[in-house]
Amino acid sequence: MHSPKSAAFVALIALGTLLFVALAPPRMSSQTGPSTARLFIANQGNHTAIVVDPATHKAETTVGVDINGHEVAVSPDRTLGYVPIYGNSGVGKPGTDGATVQVVDLRAGYTRASIDLGKPVRPHCAKFGPDGMLYVSAELAQALYIVDPASRKVVGQVPTGAEESHMFVLSPDGKHAYTANVGVGSVSVLDIQHRSLVKVIPVAKVVQRISISPDGKYVFTHDQQAPRIAVIDTASNAIARWINLPASVYSSQPTPDGKLLIANAPSGKLFVIDLSSDKVVASFDIPPAVGAIAIDATGSHAYVSCPQKGTVEVLDIAARKLEAPIVLTPGADGLAWLPSIP
Repeated sequence: MHSPKSAAFVALIALGTLLFVALAPPRMSSQTGPSTARLFIANQGNHTAIVVDPATHKAETTVGVDINGHEVAVSPDRTLGYVPIYGNSGVGKPGTDGATVQVVDLRAGYTRASIDLGKPVRPHCAKFGPDGMLYVSAELAQALYIVDPASRKVVGQVPTGAEESHMFVLSPDGKHAYTANVGVGSVSVLDIQHRSLVKVIPVAKVVQRISISPDGKYVFTHDQQAPRIAVIDTASNAIARWINLPASVYSSQPTPDGKLLIANAPSGKLFVIDLSSDKVVASFDIPPAVGAIAIDATGSHAYVSCPQKGTVEVLDIAARKLEAPIVLTPGADGLAWLPSIP
C-alpha cells in the first residue's frame, strides 16, 4: 500500500499535468497551422532577390544580385533560386548585356554561385525541365541555352530563329519549348530533344510574354498593339483563336485546373478569363502591371507583380476579390511560387 505522503505526491503530479494540458497552446495540424509557402521575387530597382512570406507579407531574406535580374527560377528541390542577370535595359533597348545566372540559397539567404554563360547574351527567363536541366533564354544568341545545374555549365542550345526571344514556356513533358519573340511579334516552337527549331509562328507586330495550359495543348501570348490574346494550338502549331479583351494585356497565367486565365494589363487592370467561353468573368483595378503572375498550387490565389508601384497584388481567385497587396519597393518583377522551402 502507498503511504499518505506518496499518494499526495502522485495527486500533485496529476494535477500539474492537467494544468499544463489546460494552459498549453493547442497543437495545430498541418492543415490549420501557419503556411510554409513562400514567394521568390526579383527586384530590378534595388538589384535584389527576395524571399517573401505571403501570409505575413514580410521579406524573410534579401540577397543582392548583379544588375539587373528580371526573372527567377527555383530548383526542383526548392532549396536554390536562379536569377538570370539581363543587364540595365529593357528588351530591344541599348544598355549592358548580362552573361551570368546567379544561384541563391533560399534557406540561408546568400548567393552561392554564379553561372558563366560564356558570353554576353542578355539571359532573361529561366525554367527547370522535367529532365532536371535549367533552360535559359539567351536573347542575343537567338537561342535557348541548356545549363547543367550540377556542373553549372552550358551543355547545349536550341536556336529560336528570331530576335528578342524574351520569355518562354516548356511543355509539361519537357519535349518542346515556345518562345515569345517580342519585337518581331512571333512565337518560336522548339524541339528540345533534337535541339532544333520546328517553326516560327507570326502573331502580331509586337508580343509580350507567354504562358501554357496545364495539359500543354494551348499556348497564350499577348498582342501589344491590340486588346487580344493569341491562343496557339500546340498540335498544329498555329493560332487556333483569339481572346478579345477590354484592354491589351502584358502577361497571363492559367489556373492549375486549366479553367481560368489570369491576365494583367499595363493600363492597370487584372482580368479573370473563363477559357470555356473566352469571356472576362471578373475585372479589377490594380497599379499598371508590366510584371509577372504566379498562382499557388491549389489555384486559390494569384500574385501579380507591379514593378512601377513596387507591389505584388493578391487575388483571391475563388472569392473574386483583391486582398491587401504585398508592399515592396519599385522594381519588383519576376516571381515564383514555392509550396515550401525544405
